[in-house]
Amino acid sequence: MELELEGADLKAVLNRLRRAQGQISGVIRMIEEGRDCEDVVTQLSAASRALDRAGFAIIATGLQQCVIDVESGGRNGEDPVEMRARLEKLFLSLA
Repeated sequence: MELELEGADLKAVLNRLRRAQGQISGVIRMIEEGRDCEDVVTQLSAASRALDRAGFAIIATGLQQCVIDVESGGRNGEDPVEMRARLEKLFLSLA
């Protein structure tokens, strides 16, 4: 299954990933500066949420593409049951 992110979907995922990247850089800086543990964990939690949201957006796009593929007879002869199992595994990897 190929990921086909376009337009607004692509922009939203990239924005979330860039936000997470900035937050992770902030966490590294905070640790290097010896900042308060609570502040570090709060920033790390925000980065984790941003990554999760990007992952869920990617999976949602994949699910949408798979539904379209199944309705149009499948892609490359892939069994819809196998496709669903792969997507479920991806989803659970973020849960």
